[in-house]
Amino acid sequence: MHNIQLAAGKIVQQVLVDGRNLNQVLDESLRRKAVWTPAQRAALQDLSYGTLRFYGQLRAVLDSLLHKPLSDDRVRFLLLVALYQLQHSKAAQHAVVDHAVRSAQMLNPRVSGLVNANLRNFLRNQAALLEQAAQQAEGRYSYPQWWIDELNAQYGERSAAILAAGNQHPPMTLRVNRRHGATRDYLAQLEQQNLPARLIEPDALQLDKPVSVDKLPGFSAGLVSVQDAGAQYAARLLDVRDGMRVLDACAAPGGKTAHILECAAVQMVALDKDEKRLQRVAENLQRLGLSAQLVVGDAAAPDTWWDGQAFQRILADVPCSASGVVRRHPDIKWLRRRADIAGFAAQQIAILSALWRLLAQDGKLLYATCSVFRQENEQVIAAFLAQQPDARRLPITLPENSEGQLLPNDRHDGFFYALLQKQMTEGR
Repeated sequence: MHNIQLAAGKIVQQVLVDGRNLNQVLDESLRRKAVWTPAQRAALQDLSYGTLRFYGQLRAVLDSLLHKPLSDDRVRFLLLVALYQLQHSKAAQHAVVDHAVRSAQMLNPRVSGLVNANLRNFLRNQAALLEQAAQQAEGRYSYPQWWIDELNAQYGERSAAILAAGNQHPPMTLRVNRRHGATRDYLAQLEQQNLPARLIEPDALQLDKPVSVDKLPGFSAGLVSVQDAGAQYAARLLDVRDGMRVLDACAAPGGKTAHILECAAVQMVALDKDEKRLQRVAENLQRLGLSAQLVVGDAAAPDTWWDGQAFQRILADVPCSASGVVRRHPDIKWLRRRADIAGFAAQQIAILSALWRLLAQDGKLLYATCSVFRQENEQVIAAFLAQQPDARRLPITLPENSEGQLLPNDRHDGFFYALLQKQMTEGR
């Protein structure tokens, strides 16, 4: 276990100090540990994700425990990982402390006593230390202060629930491929495999407990995909019909592309500027028995790839802060900066404006983000409508009477949708 603690501490350090992407660092670490068992690999992922998920609280606790800053960052991150285990995992406390002490000895024998003393001090004074950490907003919610302030300003008393939802383990939700059968039929297959689930949307089943995809009946044959219920609204809101020419801009990794193709026999163009990520779209489509024209290109610069043929439907699933999916990507909370949001908003309206001229008359464009920040959502749409006289926003139906904004909860992540239609302008 101590090797796992050290490895997790190194991963967290690379994210928080070097600003690296968690999934990328974790994948690199796991590739170097090919001999590790599945249980060890799962433990490394849990410790890395969990420490980042509750970093605000853990940092506040550790700062209270330490009398002076540590000179060795490796020891600091080892302590943060161990504190996560003691506070948020079911691991035996004595084993966590023992492993952390041995891990510290591997780093520097002179600090093993300090590690032992601080962890035991935490166990003796756990309630008081947690209460002290909660006196500050970052320690209470485990988000940076600017993020907390932004949600408070936008959502008021609802912000606490949004913050709490982002610290939960995300549900595992499946999308049943309607080309291979009904959702309830697949639900019966899950029950036969002792995988309890419940129907939460027409094509969506939420598992009681996450499992690896190889445990899902017919996954390799394309019967089902893993996709959050909130993301599954995109295909339905786009209102696709057989024979339409459809563009999925910023398509990778292809979940929404595939869902659209499962809903209707359309002429699909899947666009992404990253050729490697576009390969993931190809792999997903191949597994599901679907096909699309894959194009490498920048959605904001269609002159470099567009063939001049208009699209009846466009999905603009634009790059964003990903603030609505932080429970799946806890590193985002600590890597984002307030100034990034304005940058995303500028990029979003540039993409939206560029794609608009590709849309056929009376065609529909669905603007989508996985953000909860209005600067990327309502404000982008308002700015676009103000400058685009032939654009009309259509009403959409979503749960929670959200007017396009889905907030993260136990059923889905946070998403925003706005459906726009191109109409004839006067004088044309």
